[in-house]
Amino acid sequence: MNLSNPSNFKLQTSNLLIELPTWLGDTVMATPAIENLIQTLNPKEITIVGSYVSTEALKHHPKINKVFIDETKKSKNRLFSTYKLAKKIGSHDIAVSFRSHFFSKLLLFLTDSKKRFFYSPSTFNLQPSTSLHQVEKYNYFINSVFKTDLPPSDLKLYLNPYHLITLPPSPLLGINPGATYGSAKRWYPQKFAKVAATFSDRFNIVIFGGPNEKEIAKDIEKELKILGIKNYINLAGKTTIEELMAAISKLDLFITNDSGPMHIAAAFKIPTVAIFGPTDYTSTSQWENPKSKIVTLNLDCSPCMKRVCPLKHHKCMKDLTPNMVIKAANELI
Repeated sequence: MNLSNPSNFKLQTSNLLIELPTWLGDTVMATPAIENLIQTLNPKEITIVGSYVSTEALKHHPKINKVFIDETKKSKNRLFSTYKLAKKIGSHDIAVSFRSHFFSKLLLFLTDSKKRFFYSPSTFNLQPSTSLHQVEKYNYFINSVFKTDLPPSDLKLYLNPYHLITLPPSPLLGINPGATYGSAKRWYPQKFAKVAATFSDRFNIVIFGGPNEKEIAKDIEKELKILGIKNYINLAGKTTIEELMAAISKLDLFITNDSGPMHIAAAFKIPTVAIFGPTDYTSTSQWENPKSKIVTLNLDCSPCMKRVCPLKHHKCMKDLTPNMVIKAANELI
């Protein structure tokens, strides 16, 4: 393990700035790299900056001291807003960004931080024969910058110890029909409902979803009512990120699309069936969760990585049946 160069960084690093990935799932997948970064530099103070969802996910890390939410994208003058945010954040000995956007580089430059490092997806585009999980890509970034050889550990999330969420009695089955990236990643409400109904005699059901997924969750509710299922609650649009993480950590089984909540479940080693259509499960499947199953059709057109099916048929999800998911779930319980 090469730690000769990082020892120099340690001597110079009293404070560290970390810019998180934008998406919830990517932020969770970056946690092994972040843990290795903290271990390598051992800074006295750590500041994080990122989107609302990314900062909410990591704000209870015991070594993080300051949290800044980047909402400059919503501003009429993003350049000026970025400048103001940078001055609020202030200078740091080392600034590390898990993003590669122009405004990320501008933000860290304007903080006047002494050393600045940026993740670059293009690094991996040069190696098409190498298939790496996103966790490994983030970790490779940290190893390459600080000349270390630390392996990526498990995903790591910290819950607020004083935060409580009320859920039905265990055992609990979580259903997550949403996926923020785009509609192509979403399996169908009627199919989720059929799976939930199948297990309703063994589990109480919890429906998850963000503010933009309330209609999908309502569609599942309607189907469950038609099937005479009553032992469920619908939390779509009703939880904070803290509450979402706390609720998922208490599940006994989780059935989900490729999504941020899927990675939260992986962090807590929740038995999970993950449904993949247009996205690449080799890159974004649950990391180091021995209690997980992937259900995918592996069509010739997959993974297309598109938000909406470019061929207009969406067979990667339409042809994926409830029985396939039920079979996978039964193998986990």
